[in-house]
Amino acid sequence: MPLTIQVRKNGPYRLEGDINLINLIDHDGNPIAIPAGKTVISLCRCGASVTKPFCDGTHSRIGFKGAEEAAVQFDATRPLP
Repeated sequence: MPLTIQVRKNGPYRLEGDINLINLIDHDGNPIAIPAGKTVISLCRCGASVTKPFCDGTHSRIGFKGAEEAAVQFDATRPLP
């Protein structure tokens, strides 16, 4: 099954497929272990997860807005030229 990355609305990046083919590394180039037996993982997009880089659902509790929705809300508050 090919790897699919889905950007969840106001949530994480959801990866589904052959997860074992992913080479996940941290900012220093160190490998990050993917939990064994997983075929789906979610990567944090809000920055508040305590299990980074994996999502722990914190985005729901803090009211995270994805870039697309945040931009729409920001633009709605700007005065017209």
